[in-house]
Amino acid sequence: MAYKQPISVLVVIHTPDLQVLLIERADFPEAWQSVTGSREGEETLLETARREVTEETGIVLDSNAFRDWQHSSDYEIYEVWRHRYAPGVMINTEHVFSLEVATAQPVTLAPGEHTRFRWVSWQAAAEMVFSPSNAEAIRMLAERICH
Repeated sequence: MAYKQPISVLVVIHTPDLQVLLIERADFPEAWQSVTGSREGEETLLETARREVTEETGIVLDSNAFRDWQHSSDYEIYEVWRHRYAPGVMINTEHVFSLEVATAQPVTLAPGEHTRFRWVSWQAAAEMVFSPSNAEAIRMLAERICH
């Protein structure tokens, strides 16, 4: 198995009225999050974002629909998942994107990866996600869209 790259994307999927899509991790019950995933090969971050959204939700949209926030944060990789990375890799750089969809809609979850989905207000989403960087991105979404 090839190691994961410590470069990932976080894609906040939302409606015009700021309902945010959250998905629950299969390997971490009650751990809600936005779409996330590591870069594969030499793909661009936009390609990673588009691939992860398609894989994790079944939503297929043109690359032009994605907003690259030109914002990233570094965080320590949770110990339970460090075995997926090369020995000694402890920090991941996460790049934030958003994707607006017309309405809250059913999604097709990746089997084995996620178990449930919910559309909730941005305020509830920011409180529900387990990742501090995900919560920060959701709060930033409200600032970006409302101003």
